[in-house]
Amino acid sequence: MRRALLALLLLGAAPQPAVRGDLLLASDAPRLADYGLFDASGNPAPGVAPYTLGTPLFSDHAEKFRYVWLPPGTRASYRASGALAFPVGTVLIKRFAFPADLRQPARDLRPVETRLLIHRATGWVALSYVEEGGEAVLKRAGKRVPVNVIGQDGQPLAIDYAVPNQNQCKQCHQAGEAITPIGPTAGNLNHGLNGAGQSQMVQWQATGRLDGLPATGVPQLARWDDPKQPLAARARAYLAVNCGHCHDRAGFASNSGLYLGPEEATPAHLGILKRPVAAGRGSGGREFSIQPGNPDASILVHRMESSEPGIMMPQFGRSMPHREGVALIRAWISAMDPAAPAG
Repeated sequence: MRRALLALLLLGAAPQPAVRGDLLLASDAPRLADYGLFDASGNPAPGVAPYTLGTPLFSDHAEKFRYVWLPPGTRASYRASGALAFPVGTVLIKRFAFPADLRQPARDLRPVETRLLIHRATGWVALSYVEEGGEAVLKRAGKRVPVNVIGQDGQPLAIDYAVPNQNQCKQCHQAGEAITPIGPTAGNLNHGLNGAGQSQMVQWQATGRLDGLPATGVPQLARWDDPKQPLAARARAYLAVNCGHCHDRAGFASNSGLYLGPEEATPAHLGILKRPVAAGRGSGGREFSIQPGNPDASILVHRMESSEPGIMMPQFGRSMPHREGVALIRAWISAMDPAAPAG
């Protein structure tokens, strides 16, 4: 299905561009086309390789297409936790598009935005390019883009899609004082491309794009939407991807005491019977981040279900609740033992 989506999005033929590695390292180009990452029809340049995540971030139902470009002769290095270590010159690319009908995600795709993370000598730089008048142009201040689709219920759905400004990019991608990638971790790449075939980690090692992959013990983040996998693993994966980059000891919400990364093992840090650091509108009058057995009494669910600024979580990257994601977290909390002690 993903290949069909890509074919529709990137339909057409044009001369193959050459990636401008020198320009990527030196300048924030005003047009995405200046970098040579894609041709005029949207086809990736040689060396710009697709990748997919087992559990992706929810972004208001946008279809996303991810690519990586490594400078010739370089490789990423394996890390068991956090993003892989990418060499200077790497570009991580994420293209956003919306189908006309969410029930048919492979049809009538409208490109909206392309985000780049460029690893320069001074660190990672985040840039957002918005489709305007047939080309993608740099928007440092962000932008609101109205998107009208048919929803899963067959009714018209208006989406107030938000292109992040550079400060919002920093908040989500913050690790201490630096920007860092979020999605391409070993655990989230340890699935086949588009969910099929050999692990992408193994493929990257075999094709010379990765060093240091161990023969055993590579983590694998659960697929949040696979009902054949354990409920708790799916819920933890969903929270790790959608919330864990901020709710991390080095993240934007480090002072919350709520840490949702995949390695976290302390129940209280996961929110179980944890009181908020500062009670307010965000708590909705609820006592604990997670009240085992009772999602309606859990602050986490209250904030995930909200679309009100100052209450909603995540606070960036979405304008509406993710119904299926909320249902997953509700099921996970409902399955918890109400008598379990706080850890």
